[in-house]
Amino acid sequence: MPDTWITDDMRALIGREFGEEQVSAPISLSDIKKWAIAIYYPELPPRLFWDEAYAATTVHGGIVAPEEFNPFAWFTAEGPRIAPSFEGPIRDAGPERAFGVAPPETNFILNGGIEVTYGVRMRPGDVITSSRSKVVEYKERQSRLGLMLMTTTETTWTNQNAEMVKITRGTLIRY
Repeated sequence: MPDTWITDDMRALIGREFGEEQVSAPISLSDIKKWAIAIYYPELPPRLFWDEAYAATTVHGGIVAPEEFNPFAWFTAEGPRIAPSFEGPIRDAGPERAFGVAPPETNFILNGGIEVTYGVRMRPGDVITSSRSKVVEYKERQSRLGLMLMTTTETTWTNQNAEMVKITRGTLIRY
């Protein structure tokens, strides 16, 4: 087992962007209502997400989407979104392959979680842009499974007014 999975080439990736920017189709009131019904089922969703008269009396001044709403779930402005397929060794699942950098020769991968910072709420009519992702950090930790590599990436969503909607930081664990 190596003393470290992190190479100088990997360290050089920190702060670099990868992937493609995405632009959503305009968010519809119906999209928000359906999302709220789905995530609160079998309970009734909060009125903020479906009752226009009620929502107008709140601090938001109208209907807003639940914070975890994903306008990219089905379509982007370019059409249906199909997740890219991945074939090859599991170690190639990290961001390194986007830069042509050799990934660490790990054999297993886990989702280490997602941390989200929320900004302005999404509303009907908004068009959301998802930035290219960037490599934020590599760190390691010894565990009973051996040396683990944690890779953190970050993506920012903004609306048509360039206001931050949310920043997601995802951690990938490889060992």
